[in-house]
Amino acid sequence: MSDSPHTSGLRIRTAAEADIDTVLVFWKEAAEGTSISDDRAGVARLLERDPRALLLAEHGKLLVGTVIAGFDGWRCHLYRLAVRPSHRRRGVASALLAAAEERFAALGGRRADAMVLDHNEPAHRAWHAAGYARQDRWSRWVRPLPPGRAGY
Repeated sequence: MSDSPHTSGLRIRTAAEADIDTVLVFWKEAAEGTSISDDRAGVARLLERDPRALLLAEHGKLLVGTVIAGFDGWRCHLYRLAVRPSHRRRGVASALLAAAEERFAALGGRRADAMVLDHNEPAHRAWHAAGYARQDRWSRWVRPLPPGRAGY
C-alpha cells in the first residue's frame, strides 16, 4: 500500500489467532453494535475457515481499523468495518476497503456488499463516499441457529 499524507505509516495485514483478544477489545471501542459472533470462538472459527478474511490496519503497533472481507465463492461480503475514533477521517477505512476489494478481485469476486446498521448515519456517509450504494429492494432476514448442530 502506498502512503498518502493521511495514511503514512499505516500497515494492512491479515489477522492471526494471536490477534483475537485485541480485536474483540477494539470492536467494543470502535465498532457500532455487537454481533452474535463477537466472541473468541466466533473469530477463531472465521480465521480457521478463511485465514485471510479479517484485515487489520495498524499504525505502528496500534490497531486502528478492521474489516472482515468474506468470500463464499458466490458473493463478497464486508463486515465489521471499524476505525478507532481517534483515527477516523484519516483514510484508514479507505485503505481497508481497497485491500478488501483487491482480495475479492484476486478471488474472482464480482460485487461486494456491506452490512451497515440502519441508524448509523456516519457509516452511511463513509460507505457512500467509498462508492457503495444502499439497496432498498430487499431486506436481510435472519434466524440465530441453535448451538451444537453440526453437519449439513
